[in-house]
Amino acid sequence: MRLDIVIAGVGGQGTVLASRVLAQTALDAGFPARTSEMIGMAQREGSVQSHVRIGTEFGPVIGSGAADILLGFEPAEAQRSGNLLKNGGMLLVNSHPIHPVTVALGSSAYPLAEIRAYLDRLPARVTWVDGFELALASGNFKTLNAVMLGVLASSGALPFGRDAVLRVLLEMLPERVRAVNERAFALGCQVVKEG
Repeated sequence: MRLDIVIAGVGGQGTVLASRVLAQTALDAGFPARTSEMIGMAQREGSVQSHVRIGTEFGPVIGSGAADILLGFEPAEAQRSGNLLKNGGMLLVNSHPIHPVTVALGSSAYPLAEIRAYLDRLPARVTWVDGFELALASGNFKTLNAVMLGVLASSGALPFGRDAVLRVLLEMLPERVRAVNERAFALGCQVVKEG
């Protein structure tokens, strides 16, 4: 079993934690796993891209057109990483944009409709998730990564079950935030059940 996953988002969304959860779950299940993070100005909501390679002995970086799954935590960042997704791959993307400073200051626009159209045209199975609203519903908007992990873990695309992913996620979090993240993960799982 070999699976290459790219997680794309911005600083503060928990993409790095999500990649480590997936890698540790894979290791616990007996698969070799490697990760790599590319972080640019992450503390100022800059781009963060994490690669998770499961079942491979090769390097940790996924090449263009080679990712089986692209987990987009933010639409523009999903677009930026769209070239990494292979034909027929899976794209799970949070529909809630995070506007960069230039948009907030009115010096540029955030073309969400164009980004959505671009992503919908990719030769992939595309699923949009309002992950931000689900994170809010869980009780803390900072649980977006748990929501997106729940969606991915319930998709049937991983070589291990969602309970294994949830267990590792909770092990990696401080006890004070485990309950809210468990709710967020369950809401992500519910998205898949409802189709």
